[in-house]
Amino acid sequence: MKRQHTQRIAVGLITTVAALVVIPIIAVILYIIYEGMGAISWEFLTQPPYNGMRAGGIMPAVLGTVILTFGTTLVSVPLAIGAAIYLAEYASDNRLTRYVRLAIVNLAGIPSIVYGLFGLGAFVLFMNFGTSILAGSLTLGIMTLPVVISTAEEAILAVPQRFRLVSLSLGATRWQTIRYQVLPHALPGIITGIILGLGRAAGETAPILFTVAAFYLPDLPRSIFDQTMALPYHLYVISTQVPGMPLQIQYGTALVLLMIVLSLTFVATVFRTGMRRRRRW
Repeated sequence: MKRQHTQRIAVGLITTVAALVVIPIIAVILYIIYEGMGAISWEFLTQPPYNGMRAGGIMPAVLGTVILTFGTTLVSVPLAIGAAIYLAEYASDNRLTRYVRLAIVNLAGIPSIVYGLFGLGAFVLFMNFGTSILAGSLTLGIMTLPVVISTAEEAILAVPQRFRLVSLSLGATRWQTIRYQVLPHALPGIITGIILGLGRAAGETAPILFTVAAFYLPDLPRSIFDQTMALPYHLYVISTQVPGMPLQIQYGTALVLLMIVLSLTFVATVFRTGMRRRRRW
């Protein structure tokens, strides 16, 4: 009887804590949708801003965010998957490997502003890329690396060891085992980690503040060495730097950014669920 009473109290406390976390988040999302829905229109999504950004749309900022997310994918995904394969399949379980894993986990927790300052020093100034799409993509890619490496390694390690043993016993090489047995089964976890990492990169402001984002550009970027507008920085600018800015445009911009990030999370969830249903182990 005493155990059941304690269990009820524990379940009640856990439920209360979960509600305290989830309810405010849902309330914020619903409030942004309510305030920003009135600004959403075809013109808002396809026109550039004008009249000191107090009117018009957000097309250059949306396009810049898409370009930076694509650049982040090119920079981070090959490196992250390669590093995860090495750590999970080839690296020895020694002190150095444990230190590397610890460093990766710690890098995932570093504030994004630190990555922005690193990108400013390394890519903008030292490599002389200037404030450009290239510098911003490299900075966001490095910021995303720890998250993707950790999730990809966990997904690879979760593949049962017997799959590897059977493949090797049939005469396959180690790489063939990884290529045809391990990676296909680890793919749902790897893809989920990639999409969640890109979702974080798409919503970050600090790393692009010093490396790529422009206050306002009359023209779209023509090369990777041009600056571009980006939604997170554009939202910061119209919320803090433009006096007399209509609130509806601010909330509309926030809503579009929110929908992009939530869409990536939704895609990751659907993909992971679909792949897990097909899995037979």
